[in-house]
Amino acid sequence: MHDENPSRNDNRTCTLVWLTMIGLTLVTYFSDKLGWNDLGVSLGVLLLALIKGHLVGAYFMELRHVRGFWRWPITLWLFVPGILISAAFYLADS
Repeated sequence: MHDENPSRNDNRTCTLVWLTMIGLTLVTYFSDKLGWNDLGVSLGVLLLALIKGHLVGAYFMELRHVRGFWRWPITLWLFVPGILISAAFYLADS
């Protein structure tokens, strides 16, 4: 018997996403505290930031329910600058 409230399920999902984002933030924080500072770590931290941005858009701005064109601008807004920043990091390290 499934009498679970859908909003309760959404709250549970958002809580899990929030905890995931806290975990990713802690990974970023401790990578700095441990002195990891090479190009791979920098690109990894940038990737984590892009993932967190996508999670915010999808779950807290409710974009996961949007179909069609309106879902893509946010994704492109996150990943195009991310690619450009990654290229700048890579070129600066070369």
